[in-house]
Amino acid sequence: MRLKKWISTAAAAALMATTLAFAPVQADEKQERTMIDESIYDLLIDRYFNGSGTNDQDVNTLDIEAFAGGDFAGLISRGDHLINLGYTMISIGSVFPTERYDGSMVTTYEGFEPHFGTEEEFQDVLTYYRGKNTGVMVDFPMSNVSPNHEWAKANPNWVAGNTNGQVQFDLTNADVQKAMKDRIVKFVETYDIQGLRLTGIESADTAFLNEVIAAVKAVKDIYVIANSESDADFDAAFRADLADILTNAYKNYDLSAADVVKYAEAGGKPSLNAFDTIWSDRITLAITSPEGNDYPPNRLPLAVAATLFMHGVPMTTYGSEIGMNGAAGPEAHQLYNFKTNDELIKQISDMQYLRNSSWTLRNGDFKVLENKDGLLVMKRSSEDETWIIMINNTAVTQRVDVPVAEIGEKKEIRGMFESEIMRANPDGHYPIILDREKVEIYQVIDEKGFNTSYIVALAIVYVLFTAFVVIVVKRGRKRRAQQDAMK
Repeated sequence: MRLKKWISTAAAAALMATTLAFAPVQADEKQERTMIDESIYDLLIDRYFNGSGTNDQDVNTLDIEAFAGGDFAGLISRGDHLINLGYTMISIGSVFPTERYDGSMVTTYEGFEPHFGTEEEFQDVLTYYRGKNTGVMVDFPMSNVSPNHEWAKANPNWVAGNTNGQVQFDLTNADVQKAMKDRIVKFVETYDIQGLRLTGIESADTAFLNEVIAAVKAVKDIYVIANSESDADFDAAFRADLADILTNAYKNYDLSAADVVKYAEAGGKPSLNAFDTIWSDRITLAITSPEGNDYPPNRLPLAVAATLFMHGVPMTTYGSEIGMNGAAGPEAHQLYNFKTNDELIKQISDMQYLRNSSWTLRNGDFKVLENKDGLLVMKRSSEDETWIIMINNTAVTQRVDVPVAEIGEKKEIRGMFESEIMRANPDGHYPIILDREKVEIYQVIDEKGFNTSYIVALAIVYVLFTAFVVIVVKRGRKRRAQQDAMK
């Protein structure tokens, strides 16, 4: 049994390594990066990892409402996990002093939350991820703060209301606008962040938000996004209904994905592609509900693939790669469990590797080839590359016949994960077949004949297997010789 498992593991590793290594993925280092080239991993500092015990005042990991100990040091000590996932931007939420673990009750825009760490430790986080070619994005809550916020206490006329225990600043007040813009600009000037997310913007008018965005970009060319719908000049658009659309498409199989691509096909500003957010229910909650009634490891890779490869900016909530569950709020903000199966983690990192390696998979022309009852087939193409992404969220194996006219003659369609090769048949189609509840990324290349990567992979497996057998035989002979000598 162990031998069979060893051979299977070696074969899989070799096939993936050679498939990705031999795939002629387009180099894009010379392309100027824009928001659509990024992929965002959205986390809560307090819930990620406790890297230092020196800031653990009143920490209680048994109380879901309390601070749990995650800190700036934890973002570094467990940074390799984030880097290996392949996301290019780590969104860490609000860093300001707050009365709640999730940063939703900020008391000042000066300094840092003591539970998270010091200014020096925050600078260490920025330096660490800069060295890993990964950006850091920070939230700036423009409203929905603590009633004890220093501005609210010093300037009662700046407060427009109080909802659910949170204060809303009057973002139409000229004094509030000036103070807010000045503080945001000062923060951006002081710290080498690569992204800023403005939250609590619901009462702000578009003109004021555009002033803030322009002021930020005049200081530093960083990305600016929001967590609410807005007509302002943000680098990507938050679509309030998109998470529900994705959740309802992938909580079970054989469900319609008709609306999944509606913003991708609309063109214009890229959408933030997310199937759940820090503020919402987890998609896993829907998957495990009576309406979902299915196995999360089957569903999640398909939902992730949809966010990664349709037009837009992928944004994934922390813990999605381990199937984190829960209703909106503390239940959905569990401590990250690093002792989990890494099968889904590997699938995400493999897909991210392809997306990060290909300009076309991020920026290429987008076209839907098939979208019916859970089967979604998309094409991303440019002058240099053509890719086909097939997401089979159905209960049966599916076949799609891609017309020769769609991708050209004398081509091969090669699967990146399973190493299949499809060539045109006499009927003038490239047949693609994919098992149920699977995702595959196919690259269209000029016809080469033999599957070199597969042959190399098999050769590696045979060499490893032969070496393994030789070692086992030698050990067996040596053991028998020792036993004979003792007789």
